[in-house]
Amino acid sequence: MQYEAATVEDYIAQLPEDRQAPVQKLRKIFQKHLPKGFEEGILYKMIGFYVPHSLYPDGYHCNPKDPLPFVNIASQKNFVALYHSGIYAQKELLDWFVEAYPKHCKYKLDMGKSCIRFKKMEDIPYTLIEELAGKITPQEWIEIYEDAIKK
Repeated sequence: MQYEAATVEDYIAQLPEDRQAPVQKLRKIFQKHLPKGFEEGILYKMIGFYVPHSLYPDGYHCNPKDPLPFVNIASQKNFVALYHSGIYAQKELLDWFVEAYPKHCKYKLDMGKSCIRFKKMEDIPYTLIEELAGKITPQEWIEIYEDAIKK
């Protein structure tokens, strides 16, 4: 599902009531635990955390007017999604997450390349997400990103 929202607060207000608290909690985790330098806003009609143009003037290669995306949080039809570009780009981080997940959640990991799907709102592994949030700085993300797109 896509929401038309100008601000993160507008986005959350449009969510079904049972999704608002989990999405807000995920948002607060990233606000608190992401290393300094990432910014928050609406990006691709979702809540986004990204490297701003002030730190990375080149922007996202698909559309240089967009800042460099890093994490997005979205409420989809049947789940809350966490899109984490670092998991997609860095195999060591993916391996760590996949290994740690069962220690924090009783349900099987439902994941795409960068998308982690949470179907049970009561069983989102917030402690694991806190740890994930602090794993990559904006400068490290820029380096990982540039290594990938310059290949």
